[in-house]
Amino acid sequence: MKRSFGCLAAFLSALLALCLTGCGAGSTGPVRAGAPASGIRPPGSETDHAQLYFVTPLGLQSVTREVPEPASPQQALDLLLKGPDAGERARGLTTEVPPFHGPLVARAAEGAVDVRLPVPVSAMPPSGGLGLSQIVCTAANARLPGGKQPPDVTVRIHEPGYRTPWTVRCDAAGDVVPVSGR
Repeated sequence: MKRSFGCLAAFLSALLALCLTGCGAGSTGPVRAGAPASGIRPPGSETDHAQLYFVTPLGLQSVTREVPEPASPQQALDLLLKGPDAGERARGLTTEVPPFHGPLVARAAEGAVDVRLPVPVSAMPPSGGLGLSQIVCTAANARLPGGKQPPDVTVRIHEPGYRTPWTVRCDAAGDVVPVSGR
């Protein structure tokens, strides 16, 4: 009995010492793991740029390309389909948008974009995920009538074989989120 009490006391002492030493995390505070998502235009900032979204190991990142005039959704998507340029590739940017055997069509409306995909999302590798996000965020950040900021732009995705489009938005972090209700 004395021996088990001694073992229990030793165990509790070791446990207490372990708890007091902490979890091993340093006291340096948060450590940056990469650049924050960027890309929201300030109000009234019509510039002669196109904002495109490419893939990094940390997710989507927007890049700005100079163009002769503010890019429409179609012009921005046409640039996106060409992929990252040499400088962007050197920075590690890639694309998950596959080469399409048909046109990717974008039509601007007031505060919205209709995007017609030439293939169903399920046919896009890997199941459409990042490639679709690149398309949605690039279209939402293009020049549109209505003056809405990109996170408020409605993007309606039209897939072949489906009568009703589904509606999404590109939030401030570059994530595609569904729009509930109409």
